[in-house]
Amino acid sequence: MARRERRTRVKERPVVGAPTARDFASGVSPDWCPGCGDFGVLSSLQNAYAKLGRGNHEHLTVSGIGCSSNLPGYVQTYGMHTLHGRALAVATGAKMANHEMNVVVTGGDGDGYGIGGNHFVHTMRKNVDLLYIVMNNQIYGLTVGQTSPTSLMGMKTYSTPFGNIEEPINPIALAIVAGATYVARGFSGNPRQLADLMYNGMQHKGFALIDVFSPCVTFNKDNTFDFFKPRVQELPEDHDVSDKGVALEQAVKWGDEIPIGLFYQDTERSSLEQMEPVLENGPMAHQPLGISKEQGEAIIRRLM
Repeated sequence: MARRERRTRVKERPVVGAPTARDFASGVSPDWCPGCGDFGVLSSLQNAYAKLGRGNHEHLTVSGIGCSSNLPGYVQTYGMHTLHGRALAVATGAKMANHEMNVVVTGGDGDGYGIGGNHFVHTMRKNVDLLYIVMNNQIYGLTVGQTSPTSLMGMKTYSTPFGNIEEPINPIALAIVAGATYVARGFSGNPRQLADLMYNGMQHKGFALIDVFSPCVTFNKDNTFDFFKPRVQELPEDHDVSDKGVALEQAVKWGDEIPIGLFYQDTERSSLEQMEPVLENGPMAHQPLGISKEQGEAIIRRLM
């Protein structure tokens, strides 16, 4: 209980200078397996938060369920550890209640693309102003190694001992056609580039997806750091991020070269909260309720 209290008491950071990554360390040590790719994601996110220059109290980190979804406990921001596959729904509610907050969602491929696939598609369709970081290890790690929606054909796991017979989804291509307006892929073994992608995703107005290759060192013996290191290649410098067709061509590439970086960005389309008339007067959290104090207290009593 003491640990939970420390994590939920996010105080305004005194303005002494520019924030550093250390300012966003919660003091709680991650319990991931040694060598897990999620450590690189955590470091990149703390650096991205610092680079954005906003106080701890101006960020909300939301997650679902899974190894990667423990991440909100390791950053010093407001945080919510929600239900399996429901992180985007909760984050949408938080963003619509106070759209001045920088809301970041973290999770895994099973949580986001499998259990939460429905929310994933429709949050992109609505273009909610969120940054969604998916630590894609191509397996269910927390439940000890079953195939996930991104596991490759033929992959042998506890749930597919004779090899996976299902085609994996392509989250990059899916995001581009479903309505996401910032679609990127990173690699936890390249934390500097990943931090830049996160920083730019936070500044983007609309739904931003960063699919991160984050190898599971315990249960996925196929898609390891040694597998990705010689294969991941940054997108060409002349890649046109505004061209959806070109982005899709790059998104379907897989083999000896796997592109990473920013595939697609649409800066013209309005986000959901920009189009919502009720938010024209500012965040809902700061608007008057329109009822008396007594009425408000009566409602709270009925709900308690």
